[in-house]
Amino acid sequence: MVESRPVTPPDEWHEWLGRYQLSRSAASDQAKPYLGIHSITVHVLDQDESIKFYIEKLGFRLVVDAPMNTESRWVAVVPPDGSVVLALLKPLRGTEERCKIGCRTGVALETEDIAAKFREWSARGVRFNQAPTPMPWGIHATFLDIDDNEFHLIQGAWLADLLNAQRRAVEEQKEVERRAAHEMEIAKQVQSRLFPQRRPSLKTLEYAGVCVQARQVGGDYYDFLDLGLGHLAFVIGDISGKGIAGALLMANLQANLRSQYALALEDLSRFLKSVNRLFYENTPEAGYATLFFAEYQDRTGRLRYVNCGHLPPLLLRSDGTLERLDAGSTILGMFSEWDCTSCEAELVPGDTLLLFTDGITEAMSKDGREFGEEGLIEVVRAECHLSVERLLERILEKVSTFSSREQQDDVTLVVARCRFAAE
Repeated sequence: MVESRPVTPPDEWHEWLGRYQLSRSAASDQAKPYLGIHSITVHVLDQDESIKFYIEKLGFRLVVDAPMNTESRWVAVVPPDGSVVLALLKPLRGTEERCKIGCRTGVALETEDIAAKFREWSARGVRFNQAPTPMPWGIHATFLDIDDNEFHLIQGAWLADLLNAQRRAVEEQKEVERRAAHEMEIAKQVQSRLFPQRRPSLKTLEYAGVCVQARQVGGDYYDFLDLGLGHLAFVIGDISGKGIAGALLMANLQANLRSQYALALEDLSRFLKSVNRLFYENTPEAGYATLFFAEYQDRTGRLRYVNCGHLPPLLLRSDGTLERLDAGSTILGMFSEWDCTSCEAELVPGDTLLLFTDGITEAMSKDGREFGEEGLIEVVRAECHLSVERLLERILEKVSTFSSREQQDDVTLVVARCRFAAE
């Protein structure tokens, strides 16, 4: 018996092989359905002895050894380059497959130095029934395993070139993937710095925000802008596109907002019209964003806001009533001629304001249900006693539990609560 033999759970050997084959196709075009050789079968008398032969004499590697049923097991080995899975199967007595032991397998192994391989394997006791022989296309040899199953061993100038080209392609692909991963990590770090790094202190309001991206970078955006004189702007947006494309548009929008936000106190409509114009001029035709921009006055508790096509934020009053801060303007970046309308609300102690993106409301359960606005309201009503930081965490926990699958969209949430009366 071979010591330290890896064992795969009985019902999972086929799943493991699928993952193994897919891992080898990482450099291929993932947009197309993967197609490759699953395995090549060689029939043997004693699987344990065959394992020893292929590992100790040929230098193969054992990758699967698992029972298929009470009478047989699945054993698979791969050559050093992992190019194909060789299944070593022991046929049951009285079956046709039993007659295939000791036959020509038709399997050809390739090497770039057949003479060296011939010497190495012969010294290990591998039986060659044809030594390396020159052929019009290269060099050919045949050898037998312990059950007299015959294999080909070949070398050719064209094969050496092919192997070298394959190695170069693999190394080049690895380098491309390494650089892409490195650049993506840099992009992630840069984007993380675009989100608020501090929260200006307010006397009458406590607040917190978070963005959990579905990919390393994304298109959701939130911000806290200190407008001075006890005024703070809350911003949340959802940019068209995901990944790098969405992240670039998000950075563009943030730059437009932060470079001009001093105008918001003076004339909120003029400020957002200017933001739209710059966003329209500096983004592709399909680029746009939904945006909610609100200016909160700490002294009075007044909230002046513009909703540019974004999901209506929810204002849960201390008396249990609910208000939606509906859209009064269209999305940003789609039209050169654009206008907006501002609205106002007044916050009183105990009021809770929720700003969010559709990654929360459109989170999908396994049975196809959406978390929805109702799910969000239910969580807030049930957990209204929590601090805004803990309430924010609780909402994200509920969404994650509800969805119970890989996150499909960016999730962004801002929670604010009026804590005592303004002057």
